[in-house]
Amino acid sequence: MQINLEELASFLVKAKVLTYPTNGRDAPPQRPHFRELEYHEGEWDYRDSYAGFYRFQGQEVVRFRGKPVWAMGYSGGMGKEYHGQVELAAQTFSFLKKALVGVNETAPFRGPAVVSEEISGKKWDYENAAEGNIEFFSGMERILLAGKEIYRVHYMGGGIISR
Repeated sequence: MQINLEELASFLVKAKVLTYPTNGRDAPPQRPHFRELEYHEGEWDYRDSYAGFYRFQGQEVVRFRGKPVWAMGYSGGMGKEYHGQVELAAQTFSFLKKALVGVNETAPFRGPAVVSEEISGKKWDYENAAEGNIEFFSGMERILLAGKEIYRVHYMGGGIISR
């Protein structure tokens, strides 16, 4: 099945913005103890499935006409020294959500290359470095608080080609 990559990128941006960063629609989990979010539009379906809080693992899958055509895996989270710091984690994930709504069709993986903001007198920076394109990519995102890394996630993925 041949997929229009521009349509896929456009759909991915909508799906990503309308799920995790904006507290989108939860779906019944296909795996126990996972949180799953979904978005549907026409013949396109998106599901983000992850487990964990301070440290997490997840996968996003796009289906077209019911068949998987694209996926991304991700892994990481808060630095070990921050595990147990619920308030800091909540602030970090709130800032992450602000960054993730900046996803674009050129690199529809995570957020933009850089987002910076001062919150309550503290400088927050989101950095995202990706290689590749929608068909095959990998990358890493980080969040720094006052110049110190507190969060890191690695991701990779691309198109799925079946027989």
